[in-house]
Amino acid sequence: MAKQTEPWTVVLRLTGIGWYVAICIVIGVVGGLFLDNLAGTAPLFILLGTVLGSVVAFWGLFRMVQPILNMANPKDVAEDRGEDLEDKGRKP
Repeated sequence: MAKQTEPWTVVLRLTGIGWYVAICIVIGVVGGLFLDNLAGTAPLFILLGTVLGSVVAFWGLFRMVQPILNMANPKDVAEDRGEDLEDKGRKP
């Protein structure tokens, strides 16, 4: 029997993902502001911090969304049940 996911679980997970992305980008910008003030450069570290924060945010986003996407994969559901889709003549 396949696991049923409650809608609130998915909603809370997606909300957490949104906060994670926002926090990563804000930390990158604030770190860039701090380094710019420390080094006396204008927008260099702010831009680098924004880019680094965005890269980290979207890498984490990708890693967090994978389990949500895999829940809809029929091959994974069949494996959870101990079935083999090829044996039944169905394609994965």
